[in-house]
Amino acid sequence: MYLTVAETADYLNVSTADIHRLIREKQIRTVSDGENILIYKEQFNLFIKELEKYKKELQDYLNEPIPEDIDIKDED
Repeated sequence: MYLTVAETADYLNVSTADIHRLIREKQIRTVSDGENILIYKEQFNLFIKELEKYKKELQDYLNEPIPEDIDIKDED
């Protein structure tokens, strides 16, 4: 499935300026039909998968309880 620049920005939750920048930097592959720039949606699957993995790891880290301090001074 192909998306326009605006649809891609909505799909990735970024601005259209960011999408245009990524296109200029050749980080996003595009196809042109003469009038519109079209972007293949499936090229973002790995990005979205890794982003979800990162969010889960961050949430797990934030949910981890803080360990109690070991009072080293009391060791005799």
